[in-house]
This record gives sequence, structure tokens and C-alpha cells, in this order.
Amino acid sequence: MNDEDLQLIPRTRTDELLAWAAQRELPAVDGAALRAVLALLELGGARMHDGYPELTSPAVEQLLYQQLHLYVQPVAEPEAYGAAVGLLIEHQREARRLNAKRRQRLHEEAEWQGEVLCGLLRRPDLLTWPRLYALLLRADGVAVEDPAAVRGWLDGFRELTAGQRLAAYEAVPGVDPDGGWDAGRVLLVGMASDGARRLLEQGLMRRSYRNLAALTALGRPMPEELAGDFEGFEAAVAAEALRLCGEWTVPGLPELLVAEYPDLAPEDTSAW
Repeated sequence: MNDEDLQLIPRTRTDELLAWAAQRELPAVDGAALRAVLALLELGGARMHDGYPELTSPAVEQLLYQQLHLYVQPVAEPEAYGAAVGLLIEHQREARRLNAKRRQRLHEEAEWQGEVLCGLLRRPDLLTWPRLYALLLRADGVAVEDPAAVRGWLDGFRELTAGQRLAAYEAVPGVDPDGGWDAGRVLLVGMASDGARRLLEQGLMRRSYRNLAALTALGRPMPEELAGDFEGFEAAVAAEALRLCGEWTVPGLPELLVAEYPDLAPEDTSAW
């Protein structure tokens, strides 16, 4: 895949925004949380200005209430996402993209919806497979930056019975137990995982199409992946969606669950 042509990978200006905040001695914000916020705002359809997504009340609600709990399993405190939105609000205020009234309103919305997000991240019925297995791996002390260690843990988990796996899901730290883990919950998590990934793919496609319009205007040929039957483009989109899901949980984990361990992360009833 030639991403210079396809422009699939979000190019968030995380480092520039963190440097801007440091120069103004603003409270520190977690870089990983900020990167996720910027990427999901853009992929969720926010308008872009100078490389930054523009904040509106609907965009903040979509991000904090509808999107983030599908994708992220933070190592840092979950309050970091609301704080990241707050930093972007301050940046847009200085850039005169917001007046004082809108700034104050967005801060209030980001604060309370950020608190709601913290609760959403603890709900077992809202988990996705990458989030759940990220929690399990960390709880067992697995070196998640080591692909061999992650694969070895998955091999061991595969040896458990279905009942033992359900018990592990119920007891995982970081989620409020509710006694609801059964075949129906497994199907629900699988459907949520598949749906979240497809939404991400749609956002990546929209991003690519916007950038390809500029190529067309310049008279440049379409990238090879968009010639013919689009299979190459679709494969590139799917791969980038999985990579992003890993960036927000455990790198490489979503690809493993989909490609090599679908029995541990079923997205329909056939694998359970």
C-alpha cells in the first residue's frame, strides 16, 4: 500500500499540540489519549482546519459517549480523554475558532461526558474483544509489547474450557462484574467488535476519498489499490482499522484475534 497516495493513516498533530500546551504551561495531557481523540474526531467526520478537527457539541458527544468506549482500553486514567478534549478546546479558543461562550459550554460538556465515559469503560456489556483481551493480558502481567508473549498467552487461554473463559471474563479487573457472561454476552461482544471495526473502516475510506479528490484535481492517476475491483484498497482499509484498534489497546492483538484466534473472539455463533 502506498499511503502517500491513499492517505489512509490519520496524521494527527499530537506532538505539535503537546508542544503548544507545554509552551503555555497548561496541565499535562496523556499523549496516547490525545492521539486517539484527534484520530477518532477526524474519522468520525469532524471538519478539519489546519490539521486539527473542529469541535462542536455533537462531535464531543459522539466522541465521548458513542465512540471511545468501542476502541480504547487505556493504561492511563480514563479521565485523560476528557482532558484531551479540553486541551483541544483551549487550542481552538486561541486560534479564534471559538468565542468565550462556546469555549465555556464545550468545557462543561467535555467534563461531564468525560465522566460518563469512565463509567462506560467499566460496563461489561459494552466491551469489545480487543478491549477485553487487553485487560486480561495486563491483569496476568504479560509483556504486551512482546508479540511472542501475547501469542503464548493466547495459546494458553485457548486451552481453557468455554466455562473457564467465561469465568475469566467475569473476573477481569477494570470492569464491574454483573454475572451476565454467557453465550448471549459473547455474541453481543462479537457483534460490537465487528460493528466498531466496520465503522472505523468507513471513516478511513472517507478520509482517503477526501484526499484522493485532490489527486484527481491535479490530474494524477488513481492509486493501484483503487484500480479494478478495489480489493487492494479494501484490504488496506481493513489492515489499517485493525492496526488502529491495536494502537488503542495492545499493538497487534486485534489482528491476532481476527486472523489466528477467532475461536477466542467470535463475531458470530459458529465459533463458540
